[in-house]
Amino acid sequence: MKKTSKLLFSIVAILMLAVIAACGNGDSKEASKEKKESSTESQSYKVEHAMGTAEIPKKPERVVVLTNEGTEALLAMGLKPVGAVQSWLGDPWYDHIKDEMKDVEVVGTESEVNVEKIAALQPDLIIGNKLRQEAIYDKLNQIAPTVFSETLRGDWQENFKLYAKAIDREEEGQKVLDDFNNHVEEVKQKLGDQVNQEVSVVRFMAGVTRIYWKDSFSGVIFDQIGFKRPAQQEKLFTDANKLGDLAVEVGKEQIPEMDGDIIFYFTYAPQGDKEALQAEKEWTNDPLWKNLNAVKNGKAYKVDDAIWNTAGGVLAANHMLDDLEKLLTQ
Repeated sequence: MKKTSKLLFSIVAILMLAVIAACGNGDSKEASKEKKESSTESQSYKVEHAMGTAEIPKKPERVVVLTNEGTEALLAMGLKPVGAVQSWLGDPWYDHIKDEMKDVEVVGTESEVNVEKIAALQPDLIIGNKLRQEAIYDKLNQIAPTVFSETLRGDWQENFKLYAKAIDREEEGQKVLDDFNNHVEEVKQKLGDQVNQEVSVVRFMAGVTRIYWKDSFSGVIFDQIGFKRPAQQEKLFTDANKLGDLAVEVGKEQIPEMDGDIIFYFTYAPQGDKEALQAEKEWTNDPLWKNLNAVKNGKAYKVDDAIWNTAGGVLAANHMLDDLEKLLTQ
């Protein structure tokens, strides 16, 4: 009888231990599941942008970018997009980024985006711009979380910070900006007293010639370095100017207004636009142009439109600084 009781007790004890173990294992699995779900939730983040708030489930790997300056931002932070809008100049990319953009799918231009191509790429994030693509924001947002910058002007650094948040690379982004600002200081030191000169910026296009001002891509960089602008140009930039502080359109009679201690000029001629190239030739051979002090003193420099204006991003900004140092210290 005692042996039977002991046997029954042992069996009951074993069964109880098995039940407890099973419960513990279940709790462990449940805890593991909760931990995994918590980890997944912790990867998601929100980004405030020009069209509202984007909720991004995880750090994006497949990004489509719809502005030229946005493309440069991603490349600078070590992220190659799966799709991007074509560069304004180049076939299809600017010369200074074409090697890094191999195998990237072209998804239209900033002004005419191909939504179907974007969808086919199955991105996990789309970066665009309200000024350019507001009308198709809802369509894009149905494909993937979409973040829009507000506008496209000279201060590319503000957009850059937004893009860094969007791709969850703020630390890398800050390093890129710090390196750029250090580059500005280096060039400023090398130029010395030359930064006290007045610089004028001119752009030739087919049918249009402009003097560029402080809210342009080059203008913001000149201001950061400390260059002055010609006093006679101040009156051109009034509230009546439809381009604000970006630029003003001028006729040949206003060539004297282009003068400064230094003139930098560039020509927007996509696919070798003959009309734009002819405009540059006519203006720079005009007697009024040849009579400018900067021209007579050999201080009128032709520079690259993509680097000095059109690309508008951090990579171009660094190239512009290199150009400045080379041209003014040789």
